[in-house]
Amino acid sequence: MNILTEISTRATAPTPPFFQKLKKAGLIIAAIGTAVLTAPGMVPAVLLAYAGYAVTAGTVLVTISQLTVDDGSFEQVLMN
Repeated sequence: MNILTEISTRATAPTPPFFQKLKKAGLIIAAIGTAVLTAPGMVPAVLLAYAGYAVTAGTVLVTISQLTVDDGSFEQVLMN
């Protein structure tokens, strides 16, 4: 199976409930980091650095959570 086809199949397969909650937490972390990065005015450099890390961590968390699938559902999707 082509790797791009497998990734797109995994991305559209059902996600387990725990990883759905983890994905929402990642979105919130990334949103807070983005809000701090785009805040008007003087923001301390340390806070900007941590906001950049938060955006990166949130994005990675969302990506990993989205590509995690339930084994039983994923096998059924592959068989069809």
